[in-house]
Amino acid sequence: MAERLEKIGVNCFLYRRGESPVPIHVYLSEKLSKTFTETEALEQLYNASLLPGVVGPVIGMPDIHTGYGLPIGGVMACDYETGIVSAGAVGMDINCGVRLLTTKIPAADVDKAVLTKLLEAIARRVPAGVGRVSQVKELRRADLEAIAAAGAAYFIQKGFGRREDMERIEDGGCIPGAEVAAVGKEARERAEQLATIGGGNHFIEIGRVAAVLEEALAAHFGLYKDYIYVLIHTGSRGLGHQICTDYSNRMWANGERNGVRAPVKGLACAPIHSNDGQNYLKAMALAANYAFANRQLITHFVREAFVEVLKKPEDNLGLDLLYDVAHNIAKKEKHGSRWLLIHRKGATRALPAGHGDNPGCYLATGHPAIIPGSMGTASYVVVGTGAIIKTYCSVNHGAGRVMSRKKARQEFSREDLRRQLGGVVVAARDINLLKDEAPLAYKDIDAVVATLAEAGLTKPVVRLEPMGVLKGEGDEA
Repeated sequence: MAERLEKIGVNCFLYRRGESPVPIHVYLSEKLSKTFTETEALEQLYNASLLPGVVGPVIGMPDIHTGYGLPIGGVMACDYETGIVSAGAVGMDINCGVRLLTTKIPAADVDKAVLTKLLEAIARRVPAGVGRVSQVKELRRADLEAIAAAGAAYFIQKGFGRREDMERIEDGGCIPGAEVAAVGKEARERAEQLATIGGGNHFIEIGRVAAVLEEALAAHFGLYKDYIYVLIHTGSRGLGHQICTDYSNRMWANGERNGVRAPVKGLACAPIHSNDGQNYLKAMALAANYAFANRQLITHFVREAFVEVLKKPEDNLGLDLLYDVAHNIAKKEKHGSRWLLIHRKGATRALPAGHGDNPGCYLATGHPAIIPGSMGTASYVVVGTGAIIKTYCSVNHGAGRVMSRKKARQEFSREDLRRQLGGVVVAARDINLLKDEAPLAYKDIDAVVATLAEAGLTKPVVRLEPMGVLKGEGDEA
């Protein structure tokens, strides 16, 4: 374990560094702490603690690994009146997130032949891979003003989804305050990728509910053992990437004028209420609403593919939206009596039961937080407990990498990848180009999820296991 990590609670460590003005907490299980070597990620948490208006603790999740500026698996809270916003602390893929569909389809009814047909039907509708654009020409010329104003609801009203979907998307699928005018020309020109999943760790997965860990909660969520689910993991694609690039450059260049200087360019920032700060939040909200719309459109095409292959009405198949959560976002939230801007980069919000920001259908339980693993390993649905306030109601967003993409490509052969995937069916143009996504390039998802559960911050509801996955090649995490 890295030096200067001092255990202060169950699976919680304090990163001691004398100059840090606020505490830095890192959550690691005993198993993860024994192999923890993420010294660069700790350095990034330390750099974040030096920014103006940051409120302690700065937090590292159990899936923490080095990112751009703030580590992936990082949570940073800033006082909303005196603090800053950082484009890099949100990340390149603004509102990268995940949604889960439940079904009425027994896993026993979906053999490899049917699974292959389903993945092929989805792939015909949803392009995968870096740089891929919308299959439907009309979606390449999407109305950004309408998306800014309504997010996912804009497409639901046009027939791409169900009215009840809106209640089961974080923020109803629309973050207020988005403005197209805050987005540069180059970024707007990249907004041609709706209904696509991109590359990197993005995917569409079909699997089965392998274990029910909390029966009452699982039943409330419509999750039953040995039934099919669908996971959709993607974000704002090139639009969000360009917005992050543009505003990181702008914030860095204008640091002196704005009166703030970040220790590294990856944390370039501006006061929340400065012109740069407000314009970034307007641009970020547009990208977030675009991502909600993207996942909504993909959901529509997934439902369409299931109906085509299984030859049953949609009502008979279920394919109900459980929830859609963001994990690269900055949001104004009230914690205690204080308004904060919470940066979650590779971290997922998990509001506990009774929290007023839950949708009505989940007020009594807390909303589901969806934690995907790698393409060959398990995923989880969890809920936050009352103690989740220690992390500003945040949980990890996935397993977290233990190996860089470059190293994974060098380390694993095509045969290694196939062995690691076991019986999981992979739909991809060339599986050899997915070696950087090999399961062994990631941490043990079971140990990662157990970290916060053992600390009393989360309650795992179900464990999910993949049967088939649609992936696109290219470095886009």
